[in-house]
Amino acid sequence: MSYQIWLAYMLACWVISISPGAGAIASMSSGLNYGFRRGYWNALGLQLALLVQIGIVSAGVGVLFTTTPWAFLLVKWFGVGYLLYLAYLQWKAPLQSIEIKNEQFRKSIFKLILSGFWVNLSNPKAIVFLLAVLPQFLDLSKPLWIQYLIMAMTMITIDLIVMAGYTGLAAKVLRLLKSPRQQKYMNRTFAVLFSCAALLLSMLHQ
Repeated sequence: MSYQIWLAYMLACWVISISPGAGAIASMSSGLNYGFRRGYWNALGLQLALLVQIGIVSAGVGVLFTTTPWAFLLVKWFGVGYLLYLAYLQWKAPLQSIEIKNEQFRKSIFKLILSGFWVNLSNPKAIVFLLAVLPQFLDLSKPLWIQYLIMAMTMITIDLIVMAGYTGLAAKVLRLLKSPRQQKYMNRTFAVLFSCAALLLSMLHQ
């Protein structure tokens, strides 16, 4: 992969990561509920799923989602259900003290990572998208696994930076919530966003 191709790919990664999606919503939700330092673990789960998806695409298994309708639909509706489950949890989320204290951290770091992992992994659009985009930047005259590794590390690094921004922004908003009513409205706003993400995913066709 030449420097010019990598630069074009890097710019594409910034556009992809900054575009709001289920991952961004999950990051903001985690930042809102747990603050930046704890909520950012959700972003690690997102990246682990992204690494798995890139591995799937690099192995050629991603073709399955473009040729086998039932496999695509299975993952799609799992993703819809999981996003709606997150929306329900956010809608019912208890009101919290504005000060971030250890005792309010009822969700373990492992669960935060797992939550982010499932948000990304249950989105079949990501695999189809990666299957369509990544090959465009490959140099077939050079070893493919090295190029896929470079692309994976580039995309994950950029996505970690972007998700840090989303998580941090929500964590700052958390400190501006002065009343239970404001917290309630914020929680339900994120619940609606998760539901909208689920709706968009349900409308996705192969």
